[in-house]
Amino acid sequence: MIKKNSVVIYKNLPAVVTGEADNNGKFQIQFLQTEETKTKPAVFGTQNVRLKDMILLNEGPVTSLDFVLKYAKANSPLEEDMYNLEQKNPLAVKIKECWEFLVSDTETERAVQSFEDLVSLFQGHIEPDKSWEYFLALKNTVFFTQNLKDQLDGKITFVPRSEQEIQELVKKADEKGHEAEIRQAFLDRLKAKKLLPEDSKFMVDVEALALGKTDKSRTMHDAKIRETPENAHKLLLETGIWKITRNPYPLRWGLSMQSAAESLPHPPQEERLAVQGVSYAVDDEWSTDPDDAVAYDGKYIWVHIADPASSVFPDSSIDKSARARGSTLYIPEGAARMLAEESLSDYALGLNEISRALSFRILLGEDGSVAECEVFKTLVNVKRLTYKQADEQKDSPELKPLFEIARKNVERRSKSGAVFISMPEVHLKVDSETKAVSIRDVNHFESGEMVREMMLLAGEGAAKFAFKNNIPFPFVSQESPSIPAEIPEGLAGQFRLRKCMRRRNVGVTPGMHCGLGLNMYSQVTSPLRRYGDLIAHQQLRAFLDNRPLLDKDTMLMRVSEGDAAAVAAKKAERKSNTHWILVYLLQNPDWTGDAVCVDKSQKIPLWSIPSLATETYMLPSKDVDLNGIVKVKAANINIPELTVDFIPVE
Repeated sequence: MIKKNSVVIYKNLPAVVTGEADNNGKFQIQFLQTEETKTKPAVFGTQNVRLKDMILLNEGPVTSLDFVLKYAKANSPLEEDMYNLEQKNPLAVKIKECWEFLVSDTETERAVQSFEDLVSLFQGHIEPDKSWEYFLALKNTVFFTQNLKDQLDGKITFVPRSEQEIQELVKKADEKGHEAEIRQAFLDRLKAKKLLPEDSKFMVDVEALALGKTDKSRTMHDAKIRETPENAHKLLLETGIWKITRNPYPLRWGLSMQSAAESLPHPPQEERLAVQGVSYAVDDEWSTDPDDAVAYDGKYIWVHIADPASSVFPDSSIDKSARARGSTLYIPEGAARMLAEESLSDYALGLNEISRALSFRILLGEDGSVAECEVFKTLVNVKRLTYKQADEQKDSPELKPLFEIARKNVERRSKSGAVFISMPEVHLKVDSETKAVSIRDVNHFESGEMVREMMLLAGEGAAKFAFKNNIPFPFVSQESPSIPAEIPEGLAGQFRLRKCMRRRNVGVTPGMHCGLGLNMYSQVTSPLRRYGDLIAHQQLRAFLDNRPLLDKDTMLMRVSEGDAAAVAAKKAERKSNTHWILVYLLQNPDWTGDAVCVDKSQKIPLWSIPSLATETYMLPSKDVDLNGIVKVKAANINIPELTVDFIPVE
């Protein structure tokens, strides 16, 4: 029980009860306000405290709080004494002997021990003035741990630690005591690039810097290495912690390398228009997420698009996740999808016998422009074809009209000032087990151009439909490029055209897209892959269902957020591609390839290497005209800096 002159613990410090409980059940206690110094004595204060806010340590009576504190300061072993008993602190030795006695008895081993019982074991009895001294000795010991659960009930108890726990604590204390020495030995090994396996624990901050999770590294600072992601990457390679195949760029740009986790619900049961005939989903042979299909019924062009917006509602958790990603991340290791991978079977086109789609029915005018566009929720019979297969069937009754319409649309857009640019493309792939990199040219098929024109017609039609119906919509525009009068032939000319192009703009007011030669345009054909397309579908579906539309400001703000994330994904893709191209060159040291001179306006000419779809500045051994070809090989490959020198092959 608590009575006058008892020792209690209040806010983890000792106090002495100086009076009986008052009418409110509070006890007056004396506690230490400021400690004694060389020039000033200790200052004590008083306070009325509720019973539940303090813990009884000893009933007393004590001489004074000053005596309690001075005994503890003079005699209680410090924490380090409990780890190192060479100083033979008498109280520390007694506590160890008490622990040995308890753990030798299998019945009491690990049993909860009260403070009073423990003190009676190693001291015989408790002197009230020394109660805080004994408590500190037990609290600091390596042999016992305080049972804080019982402390909540106003009881002070301890539990003996196991030998394994004690050994681990002693080891940690020893490492802490020799921390400076251990760290210096590690830094010496780091500078010599001869790390031990256990040194990886010191390199965690280096990895964090290499992955863009922080901009500081204590390890690199101590090793006098400039703290940059590139230097961190280099250090991890030099020490063997990372291999050259480690691609840090998606994480460095804050992107996940895993597809979205939250699955879309199954498509809702709703009234849909059944489209007659077969529509064709034409794509690369390695595509696993077909999201568009096309057909012509003799009057209308039908462009069918995957319909995830049927389940992804604005500002839902899936919508927010897609907005944060911006787009599907395509890197040579694979795709990290904007929407959950397992949902593809429900929403991609052509993976089931009948596919659900949001479809654009387009009627062309005499000049080939979109005269009329209607939007429907549909059920479609979709057949999948590769570009190669579609080219082989381009004269068939089903596909021939589509190819003819596409050619006319190219002609129409050309007359309106459209710019057509064709730069080298390659497909990079990394074997998941061996990490071997393969590179192959992307073949250009006429069917690819046909699909492109159908998607452009759908984008033009969707923009006109939204504008006609006053739907807040993400219209895409582009200012007219400044193209010089004379453009070189070949790849050099394509490069010059690319330099002339202006950035695209997304806004709520339609405008001319000069690069495409269209008066009005919006991207609507990849809602599985691009957030901007998904939000456009959400607006169209809300209109069809007579649900509230997002207002212009909200819609544009969300599109902007998605675009910002998509830009980060594009940058990570470019960096990743360059990384894997350099890995490929290291894996194939005998590689040689053609370099095409595409620009001589600078002191050092710019070259395109089509087989790698990359560009480089290089001084040739002799003067070369634009579009001139030089055989080159790779040298000075620097993975962390993403640089390589291409030099002419003699």
